[in-house]
Amino acid sequence: MSLPVVAIIGRPNVGKSMLVNRLTEMTDAIVHDEPGVTRDRTYREAFWQDRDFLVVDTGGLVFDDDTEFLPLIRQQAMTALSEASAAIMVVDGQVGLTTADETIATWLRQHSVPVLLAVNKCESLDQGLIQASDFWSLGLGEPYPVSAIHGSGTGELLDLLITHLPPTEQLEESEEIRVAIVGRPNVGKSSLLNAFVGENRAIVSPISGTTRDAVDMLVERNEQQYRLIDTAGIRKKKQVEYGPEFFGINRAFKAIRRANVVLLVLDALDGVTEQDQKLAGRIADDGRACILVVNKWDAVEKDSNTIYDYSRHLKDRLHFTEWAEMIFVSALSGQRVEKILDLVDTAAEQHRRRVSTSVINEVLEDAVGWHSPPATRQGKQGKIYYGTQVSTQPPSIALFVNDSKLFNDNYRRYIEGQFRKSLGFTGTPLRLLWRSKKTREMQRNPANRATKV
Repeated sequence: MSLPVVAIIGRPNVGKSMLVNRLTEMTDAIVHDEPGVTRDRTYREAFWQDRDFLVVDTGGLVFDDDTEFLPLIRQQAMTALSEASAAIMVVDGQVGLTTADETIATWLRQHSVPVLLAVNKCESLDQGLIQASDFWSLGLGEPYPVSAIHGSGTGELLDLLITHLPPTEQLEESEEIRVAIVGRPNVGKSSLLNAFVGENRAIVSPISGTTRDAVDMLVERNEQQYRLIDTAGIRKKKQVEYGPEFFGINRAFKAIRRANVVLLVLDALDGVTEQDQKLAGRIADDGRACILVVNKWDAVEKDSNTIYDYSRHLKDRLHFTEWAEMIFVSALSGQRVEKILDLVDTAAEQHRRRVSTSVINEVLEDAVGWHSPPATRQGKQGKIYYGTQVSTQPPSIALFVNDSKLFNDNYRRYIEGQFRKSLGFTGTPLRLLWRSKKTREMQRNPANRATKV
């Protein structure tokens, strides 16, 4: 199940990113590298009470200026809003109401997405309500005074926000499997789609950029339906000009987000390029199951070691998707194409998989028994109290600990490795959410919400 999205919208320099950091309890963002865009959207996981969701930060909106990349930033915000379950408009309580705020509010009222109004930089509780009162005229309901720096008011904002989001356990799963076919231009994506459907339903051309839009095809096999989504070839950002290709690539990125499984098509003759690495990173960041499809394998000169050497090359260059299955095919001849759907079935099943709390804690007990958490020089040691799976697609496991800062990256990778060794999760990313005891105590104690989330 895909997590609901919350879009953070506002003009420049009102503190949107700071508020995102506060809501997600992080200090830096995962940047989704998109062609032709200087201020990219960032997606980060957050939770509050019984809700898990994604927060998407956007660039500052300016509607009365079309210079440089401002139109692209507007397009980014529109894309974020189109996929959001709710939005938070951020304004500056110290500066007060501006014409730019009024323009953005008018634009937001034209959409059906619920909008909350956060009046940031209200560091004083006494002055906060006075500062917020200026923004009632925007017509977006009650303005909530908050301080992204200190955390005041963010608990109340989150309490209201989650009323617009579905509880994690109520997110619906689709019976059809949505499969996005992505890759650089001219790696054979459309040829692969044609091989699946058995006829020339997509335009195939050696000229890069032939596919301008995401194309959906329905295929059925063994009473299982697959929605195959062909997408535009994704080039490096600096090579893309604003226009049809830019919008086609944006739709390709959106296709990744709505897919259950992504086929990352690689050119066997080119090897793994830097752009392939960026695409694999984006797929992993978006939490999609993935299969590495090495196309044009029939054109490679081989000996008995070729496939093993190439497999090691893939794992070295795409180490952040080492959980993904790989297959070597020829879309032109159809060689091994039919086996791709077998891998899709497995990846989709693991992507939707749910494991009981008792099994998760058995794995944790064994893992800690073999390798206990490291201790600091001051003698402080991390403790894992228990774990439970909170969502699927991708499988996400919350680990409740004394202090998440006591667990370094090596130990976190070790725990993930133990889960994969014991439980599998082949073909899907696995999210481990390290939740500190102090955070949980704050959620249980409303008195603390006024000062910190």
